Amino acid sequence: MIRKNWSRKRVAWTIAITVAITTLCVVLAMNFATPEKKLEKPVAHRYAISDPEFRREMSVMLGPTILPGNRVKSLQNGDQIFPAMLEAIGAARTSITFETYIYWSGEVGKQFTAALSERAKAGIPVNVIIDWAGSIKMDDELLDQMRGAGVRIHRYRPLHWYTLGRINNRTHRKLLVVDGRIGFTGGVGVADQWSGHAQDPDHWRDSHFRIEGPAVAQMQAAFNDNWIKTTGEVLNGPAYFPELQSVGDVDAHLFIASPSGGSESMHLMYLMAIAASEQSIDLAASYFVPDQLIVQALLVARKRGVRIRILLPGAHIDSDAVRLASRAGWEDLLLAGIEMSEYQPTMLHTKMLIVDRKLVSVGSTNFDIRSFRLNDEASLNLYDPAFAEEMAAVFENDLRHSTLYTHQMWQQRPLKEKLMEKFVLPLKSQL
Repeated sequence: MIRKNWSRKRVAWTIAITVAITTLCVVLAMNFATPEKKLEKPVAHRYAISDPEFRREMSVMLGPTILPGNRVKSLQNGDQIFPAMLEAIGAARTSITFETYIYWSGEVGKQFTAALSERAKAGIPVNVIIDWAGSIKMDDELLDQMRGAGVRIHRYRPLHWYTLGRINNRTHRKLLVVDGRIGFTGGVGVADQWSGHAQDPDHWRDSHFRIEGPAVAQMQAAFNDNWIKTTGEVLNGPAYFPELQSVGDVDAHLFIASPSGGSESMHLMYLMAIAASEQSIDLAASYFVPDQLIVQALLVARKRGVRIRILLPGAHIDSDAVRLASRAGWEDLLLAGIEMSEYQPTMLHTKMLIVDRKLVSVGSTNFDIRSFRLNDEASLNLYDPAFAEEMAAVFENDLRHSTLYTHQMWQQRPLKEKLMEKFVLPLKSQL
């Protein structure tokens, strides 16, 4: 009898363990899975960036149409970025919508919390989305302060048992829209390492952009996308979508990507832009782990004579795993004559693509598989030669603080680094 009871318990335990392991495997598979729609073939070079066909296809394939009449101002590093954002928040009269990945405690976190809380107390609707994972370092007292002031703040996909299958899908978007008329996007999060002017390794190098004009409505719509997912509520009416007049000469559109819809938009945008290039590609990327399709597109562009310069973080990168996975795939690029440079003073967090000095793409999107297929991202494309020349000057200035990485340097990288690459490469889609 005792033997039978023990046998039944052992069977029950075996079943329970099997169910637990199976459930864990299913949850992991759901998080590591990429969307069903996946680009697998290269985009052909059929036209140039300046060809009207390029703009037509970018508008149709990426979603929002390209809109004329915008004015854009580039902001470099925290000394320029944070005062501009806080000034706009402080002047809000009808609404504020703000979505960001990183929101940490510290002086910058306190400044934004105080500014948002003040406007909410003044009766302005303030709606904020912060990513659950990106805001782990945020003190509860900042959340309490904002909620107490009337700020409607929500964490994107917080950890619950019923969200385990989506825990790997984060919002990486950086969007601030004030009164439906002024928008900001770029690379910065709300944290102290973005303050200053990239003067040392503790203060990062980054860019952000202030935009006015018709394309701001697309930024507001992008915020609504995740606000609806998080709250089930639509933010509409003139407080959020006022009539927007032409205020400048820049053509622009903002488009989004998410595993739940438009997952390949960023991937497709890069492939189309690279395929249309005829003279130059300048790319500043904080994380550069492209898939084979992007690598192939770059090599084909280089073969037809396009000068390609890629600026990446150097020793001060905040993720050694990303650096290892990135460097492992540089050989073909270096042998093809693609110029790879590493920024030396501090962490380079800029995300900017300049093609033929006619197209500039900025926003939250990293040049890696995670941004292409797993994160919620938002990118702003700007079609204006004058603005492209201005950003090319910014790129050139950063190059002056960088070191060119040669094929010989790649061959001579330490054996330890080569061995570590073997462990990191299988996980490159998650980095």
